[in-house]
Amino acid sequence: MTSYLITGGAGFIGSHLAEALLANGEQVAIIDDLSTGRFENIAPLIHHPHFHFAIADIRDAVVLDRLASEADVIIHLAAAVGVKLVVEKPVHTITTNVAGTEAVLQAALRYRCRVLITSTSEVYGKGSRVPFSEDDDVVLGPTSKSRWGYAASKMVDEFLGLAYYREYGLPVVPFRLFNTVGPRQTGRYGMVIPRFIGEAMRNDPIVVYGDGQQSRCFCDVSDVVRALIGLSEHPQAPGKLFNIGSQEEITIRDLAERVKRLTNASSPIQLLPYDQAYAPGFEDMRRRLPDTSRVRALLGWQPRYTLDETLTRIYAFMQESPHYAGL
Repeated sequence: MTSYLITGGAGFIGSHLAEALLANGEQVAIIDDLSTGRFENIAPLIHHPHFHFAIADIRDAVVLDRLASEADVIIHLAAAVGVKLVVEKPVHTITTNVAGTEAVLQAALRYRCRVLITSTSEVYGKGSRVPFSEDDDVVLGPTSKSRWGYAASKMVDEFLGLAYYREYGLPVVPFRLFNTVGPRQTGRYGMVIPRFIGEAMRNDPIVVYGDGQQSRCFCDVSDVVRALIGLSEHPQAPGKLFNIGSQEEITIRDLAERVKRLTNASSPIQLLPYDQAYAPGFEDMRRRLPDTSRVRALLGWQPRYTLDETLTRIYAFMQESPHYAGL
């Protein structure tokens, strides 16, 4: 039995990961301050004999040290998430991401835990070479735009993790996620698919930011969880950076149309300029397509769910849990 500690474990991805690890017979602990996670996500697990949790900030050194001392692997998911939160709370975003990752790495070093560090496709910034490869150069926007502060904070997380690997031999595996989606994700912080489905279920306008021609790839959380478990186990993963995501690309306008058809909604589709959705001067990327050949070569991993299958799963979940749709 391997002992896992998941930071941010009551969140959308963390709760799915905890379920999968317990199903595999592993020991799982989580730490989460419930700032964006939900206790309901882990409530079905609390009586499992191999599961325990702490409601605390990862910067609480005493709690983190105790949990790390009992862990073989730490999967560090805790972070400021969602474009809306990033734009509205830039100080919280940067300090949470950088200080939180440093605290996790220091605890892991004391007990020689393997550490997986969550990063994001945002670090590719204004890069125009598609698909994005892990070794591509990175081009960010100006420091006056808070979105780029988020990207820079996650780059620092990667630099820091790989520095611990090189200098101390700590087995660190950074990975960049590309739009992970699935049941339990909330639209509260700007996550586009649950927001679209919620608007459609209420027959409200489905609001598309910008011109809707920006394209993204959405990867089902179950596929992401498989990749993370694989990276937590493979002996050759430490010291390398991995993209994890789907390569099924869709424009956001087409996504809104697909959601409208799936839900049989009467909602009109409305375009909202970025300046009104976020802040004046907000910048976005037109495409975000990952090169996943590295994780595929190491693990034989590729997504199993199509976007249509994932949308159907999310819609079914939101029908069963109408508060996620704002109903």
